Amino acid sequence: MKCDHIINKRQLRQSFERAAAGYDKAALLQREVCDRMLSRLDYIKCIPGSILDAGSGTGYGSRKLATRYPVARILAVDLALAMHLQARPSSVSWWRKILSTGGGNTSYLCCDIEQLPLQNSCVGMVWSNLTLQWCNDIGRTFAEVHRVLQTEGLFMFSTFGPDTLRELRRAFIGMDDCSHINHFTDMHDIGDLLIYNGFAMPVMDMEYITLTYDDVISVMRDLKAIGAHNVIQDRKRGLTGKVGWQKVLSHYETLRREGKLPVTFELVYGHAWKLEPRKTVDDRKIIEFVPKNRIGSI
Repeated sequence: MKCDHIINKRQLRQSFERAAAGYDKAALLQREVCDRMLSRLDYIKCIPGSILDAGSGTGYGSRKLATRYPVARILAVDLALAMHLQARPSSVSWWRKILSTGGGNTSYLCCDIEQLPLQNSCVGMVWSNLTLQWCNDIGRTFAEVHRVLQTEGLFMFSTFGPDTLRELRRAFIGMDDCSHINHFTDMHDIGDLLIYNGFAMPVMDMEYITLTYDDVISVMRDLKAIGAHNVIQDRKRGLTGKVGWQKVLSHYETLRREGKLPVTFELVYGHAWKLEPRKTVDDRKIIEFVPKNRIGSI
């Protein structure tokens, strides 16, 4: 039986709840990608009055955005309450931490970004660092982002592409028909979904980052520490058993180079705008259609 690429949101929340306390020690890649996203803002003219940090985690991105836009109101959104508790200042009492609003210009909300409990056109920027890969329906998520964005608002994000964890995926080949690695969406499909859901002027690019480890156990330990282990719905329980796990280790060992095991991440970056829809004189929306070139004659 072949397993579906459906993320179990309950298990996902539990995974991040457990990972929250030690998340910052292991989330080196997440912070690096966040910093690279922030550097891209140097070339984008946008001064939002309000920002939605979609998938805010322990608050690294929210704090950086607050420094960059000190007047902006920031709404930090995450699926896991424990992540918000880590993000809040330690001086805040525990009972205040569980409330959705906090001190300063930052508020906190626990919810799924595929179903945002927010009014239409309520934020000037939506920022999402390495969160979209945890959505079952990216198109639906883009529709929600478009809905809550104000006109002229900016959507800026990063996510993982299909080559992410390719070494680990290769190590599991031949084990069974189930997915042991979460599914990641191709950059071109993401760009198409942005346009389909009403965004304008999408800009996409990607890069590879490769980390190295001494052994496979360290790889799995780090993935678990950031809550990034497999949460595919109906995935095979009990992983593969002792014999199967030894095969995975042996397969991965064939990839060792210069004494280290590589772990590749394909990083996809993108941004797009919500613009005023173009209309005809009788107030009908204009939808542009550009046919693809075809080889041959009619």
